[in-house]
Amino acid sequence: MTALDRLPDALRGKLVVPGDSRYPTLRSTYTKTFSPAAVLLPASTAEVVAALRYAREQAGPISVRSGGHGLHGHSSNNGGVVIDLSALNRVEVLDRRTRLVRVGPGARWARVAQALAPHGLAISSGDHGNVGVGGIATGGGVGWLVRQYGLTIDHVRAVEVVLADGTVVRADADHEPDLFWAVRGAGGGVGIVTAFEIEAMELDRIGVAQVVVEAGRDGLALRQWADYLAEAPRELSTAVSLLPYGRGTALSIVAVVASGHPRRLREAVRPLTEIGTGLLDQSSQVVPYPALVSTAHLHANVGQQPAETTNGLLAGMSHEDAAALVATASGPDRALVQLRSVGGAVNDVPAEATAYPHRHQRTLVVASTFPPRAGAGLDRAWRRLADRVDGAYVNFESRPSRASFDRSYPGATGRRVTDLWRRYDPDAVFRPPHLR
Repeated sequence: MTALDRLPDALRGKLVVPGDSRYPTLRSTYTKTFSPAAVLLPASTAEVVAALRYAREQAGPISVRSGGHGLHGHSSNNGGVVIDLSALNRVEVLDRRTRLVRVGPGARWARVAQALAPHGLAISSGDHGNVGVGGIATGGGVGWLVRQYGLTIDHVRAVEVVLADGTVVRADADHEPDLFWAVRGAGGGVGIVTAFEIEAMELDRIGVAQVVVEAGRDGLALRQWADYLAEAPRELSTAVSLLPYGRGTALSIVAVVASGHPRRLREAVRPLTEIGTGLLDQSSQVVPYPALVSTAHLHANVGQQPAETTNGLLAGMSHEDAAALVATASGPDRALVQLRSVGGAVNDVPAEATAYPHRHQRTLVVASTFPPRAGAGLDRAWRRLADRVDGAYVNFESRPSRASFDRSYPGATGRRVTDLWRRYDPDAVFRPPHLR
């Protein structure tokens, strides 16, 4: 009897293997190409249970995928089974008064924004509409509204989880609180979340500005940016790319204001135009929130953007930090360096409240390299920053290891995460090999 013969009736037509016309668009992730033996496409919690049982009967590795941007590479594999959650993509407003929304893990953030817009609601999510809900809502969630809203996980109010033995559990603050704690920040190691209940925020329109300033090589502009964000209204969140410009550096800043009032946009953005040694470009507009995570972003993930990425967090921005960032972005081993403002509402949550403990830092630093330099080039570039950063965000690490786990989940957090992963998944079905 073949594995195909053992496929449960509930999954007939939902198994994709090499040679199937669907396979090329389901095999890989955004940054890596894989060749799994099979991809399963369950469309309900019961089918996820059946898919997991079937996958555990096979000989190879098991991966779970929501969107497929996952830089860690765990959402596909070679020779094993991928449980693809893209059909679990429903977005439903459960209670408009309390802004409670039920979201499937396979929904992409573009569809979530589109579905919530008629209700005047939004959830701060990833920075691209094609990113899936499941990875962000179990890892953290540093989105365009992060300083106003906080992390995505900070507003998860309940989850439905399929554990490794096939048991379906509802977890919230009062039921299975340990599981609920772990899902919010370290959910990839406890089970498969098949539904999230998330408290959205009131939001109709937002202000978006693009500001490009000349920064030189001394890092002063970065310190000015960080100093302003430390005091800026929480409505303002920013993402900064450090780009070579002449003999120096330019800061390309995307600024998002959680307000539809043009005056608030102008007031929040004006100080950004005054940093550095000169304003190179500026534009701004007020748009519906879905325009920021547009459905135009939706596409298949076929390994089209090979990259190696790592990250760290900064509590402040010293002269030495800023100089190291500029050198990392402009030196002979330069990497693409991007900064995301955090702080604000993120830091309102106690460090021990979730499995994401990084509640005192203000800046997320992300560095990426691209072929042909790949990992070795990233290591050389990151060396300037490795001893300066404090902690890391699990979703921006493309080469997960024991060391990266310890940066993402330091000290007591890591010990509790490890204990709970072992409790809820004693056979290490969901744990990556380096952590078994």
